[in-house]
Amino acid sequence: MPEHPEFNPCVFIPVYNHHQVLGDTLDRIHAQQLPIIVVDDGSEPESRAVLDAHITARPWVKLVTHPRNRGKGGAIKTGLREAARLGFTHALQIDADGQHDIDDIPRFLALAAAAPKTLIAGKPAYDESVPKIRFYCRYLTHGLVWLNTLSFRITDSMCGFRVYPVARSCALINAERMGERMDFDTEFMVRWDWRGWPISQTATRVIYPVDGTSHFQLFHDNKLITWMHLRLFIGMLWRSPRLLSRHVPPFGRARNA
Repeated sequence: MPEHPEFNPCVFIPVYNHHQVLGDTLDRIHAQQLPIIVVDDGSEPESRAVLDAHITARPWVKLVTHPRNRGKGGAIKTGLREAARLGFTHALQIDADGQHDIDDIPRFLALAAAAPKTLIAGKPAYDESVPKIRFYCRYLTHGLVWLNTLSFRITDSMCGFRVYPVARSCALINAERMGERMDFDTEFMVRWDWRGWPISQTATRVIYPVDGTSHFQLFHDNKLITWMHLRLFIGMLWRSPRLLSRHVPPFGRARNA
């Protein structure tokens, strides 16, 4: 991991009834000598008992618990605020279900150390395990994100494998009312882009484990995502002059070109 005087990263993992592969995930991250924050998003008693056993056996893991399930976005917000409270400058989020490639953590952190104010986000490289319906439905979200940012800067807004600059991220989630479920990842990136803050996206392998558990609620989460895109569209309309101006070179530069 690169040395940088202003770079003090941690890893945080949102967990909701994901206990099957969590122990292996924690050990592989710890082998990279990285501090770990686990956010238990109100897991059910059986899963919570297994989670508690994992944490008891690994006292180097910091556990934060929601008394009730808030959703992935709510767990991310808690993880970011806890990282800020503990003095970390950057927080790498990785899912607990084994989808993300732990071996990519050093590469993502190196990118973050080289550009400390940039949001480093994964761009999924899927294998044959990805459900086709999820693969193709992502392109609907891609199109709406391109519309709501009036650009193609964001190539994938849904991958949860990211390195968040903690101070900027907390400033954003404290200033904006954003969704707390599956709508969070996309809305966060769009609002980050609206502020003109830099984003770097890099390819990373993403798999869908055979025994993986999805907490996506078809009707409820799709309703929240639809409302999120509508909010962003309305927000884009009054921001559109400024967003479009990013595509126009300064007058002096255009005249002297």
